[in-house]
Amino acid sequence: MLEIQRQPVLSTEHICMYFGGLHAVEDINLEIHQGDIYGIIGPNGAGKTTLFNSCTGFNLPTKGKVFLCGEDITNLKPEQIAKKGMARTFQNIKLFKYMSVLDNIKIGFHLNLKSNLIDTVFHTKQFNADEAYAIEKGKEILDLVGLSKYTETKAGNLPYGVQRKVEIARALAINPKILLLDEPAAGMNPNETKELSDYILKINALGYTIGVIEHDMKFVMNTCNRIIVLNFGQQICEGTPDVIKTNQNVREAYFGKGLVAGEAINVAAEN
Repeated sequence: MLEIQRQPVLSTEHICMYFGGLHAVEDINLEIHQGDIYGIIGPNGAGKTTLFNSCTGFNLPTKGKVFLCGEDITNLKPEQIAKKGMARTFQNIKLFKYMSVLDNIKIGFHLNLKSNLIDTVFHTKQFNADEAYAIEKGKEILDLVGLSKYTETKAGNLPYGVQRKVEIARALAINPKILLLDEPAAGMNPNETKELSDYILKINALGYTIGVIEHDMKFVMNTCNRIIVLNFGQQICEGTPDVIKTNQNVREAYFGKGLVAGEAINVAAEN
């Protein structure tokens, strides 16, 4: 019997991103499949966020193509890509701190609402319908991911780790086919990082496909099922966490050559 090949949710073909003479991303091919938590790692300046930006429309690739569920989205704008089902977060938290958690989640629905400026000013039937929809669905998301107790709390009053969870929950408002997270554990202490890993695993178990950039090796190894490693804009390894941990090129990219370096990456991943 022939093996049925799954179509990737997100894939790139020979993606390159050049800034003058700087080759920030060079000939990257990745495939993120339904149900993956796919890690993108590498030293500082490896091209990770540039790759994300190329996939989400923030940078037009110099060469190559990007596909979402088989559809070529290479030349689309970020809002067009979002409407097609790709959500992302950024390295810096972008919540409205003086608004409630629910109101922050409601903002995530703006791509799915029909109200225009006139509807908003005069509170038309369309505005009221959209408002009711956003409230209902927003509460459903908060309940689904275990954040309902913060519904009316101002986002700025929440601990840092919870703010990051709210930001990820807001990205779910567009019902994404894939969710891309850019360094979600940045600035977190070990307890917050462990809670975030559990949170992402919970969201993944609900059926969401996730791609994540992260520097925390332990977080990546304990959370992701597949990983791609970049160095100086180039792909040097791709595979399961066990494959990544034992790859000599990865060890050298992070720690340089030598026995001590090889031991260090295993300690970082396992502790």
